[in-house]
Amino acid sequence: QVQLVESGGGLVQAGGSLRLSCVASGRIFSINDMGWYRQAPGKQRELVAEITRGGSTEYSDSVKGRFTISRDNAKNTVYLQMNSLKPEDTDDYYCKMVVVTRTRSDTYWGKGTQVTVSS
Repeated sequence: QVQLVESGGGLVQAGGSLRLSCVASGRIFSINDMGWYRQAPGKQRELVAEITRGGSTEYSDSVKGRFTISRDNAKNTVYLQMNSLKPEDTDDYYCKMVVVTRTRSDTYWGKGTQVTVSS
């Protein structure tokens, strides 16, 4: 059983910063892609940023230059540094990891952390 737990969300003023963390626990052999997604009520979940095991990154156009994704493989953790936050960044943020156990590879999601940016 693998669990992902996010932290770091909260309320911040426009222009401020937050750092999200997501740590995986359980019977983990390795973790391939890690990513952050966000979802507003009634809308589809959308990609914010992804990072491969080798460190290659991908960002949505709306966050390029403001957000930075990083990972610590030794700690099974992915981070999202969010700077210059805007009210439109307000959403629930979810982490996703492709986890390899001894026998298979599966995609896991965290339960989400709320980010609210006030104007």
